[in-house]
Amino acid sequence: MLPVTVQDNDTLLTINSNDAPVYKDILVPGLDVQPLYLDPTKGIWALRVFFHPGVKLPTHYHTGTVHFWTLSGRWNYVEHPDQPQTAGSYLFEPGGSIHTFNVPEDNKEVTETVMIIEGANVNFDENGEYHSILDASSIMAMIEACIQERGLDPSMYITTPMANHADKISR
Repeated sequence: MLPVTVQDNDTLLTINSNDAPVYKDILVPGLDVQPLYLDPTKGIWALRVFFHPGVKLPTHYHTGTVHFWTLSGRWNYVEHPDQPQTAGSYLFEPGGSIHTFNVPEDNKEVTETVMIIEGANVNFDENGEYHSILDASSIMAMIEACIQERGLDPSMYITTPMANHADKISR
């Protein structure tokens, strides 16, 4: 016997990344982002990211796990230059990892990736001082600000409805 479900799943939650906008130079120059799934309640974010040659991200600390697929191009962590990630690579990062993402300047192509991240990236400047935080909520805000500032097409990604927990209190 099939289980009883609490919600009706008669429609698939799906987008075709070929039809969804890509936001260019959104976080840093040379970094193009296509959000796929952003859930600020659970702290999960899935992105398709295109890194142009020479992009280097701030050193960051992961509060949760990362699943990272490299579809084309090449990149490495500054701390692990002898372990480049190339097309076809899958990388799992446990929570608590710290590293500096780097795309070599001599890359001949854009590095295309897909990542699923739980939690946040806590970013640090070159002196090891706190710089910023990147999570599902901040990415949602960044994308919406980019759309408004640049007059771009609306975003197209999957998200879950924000719960109104005050309505859920049983009295």
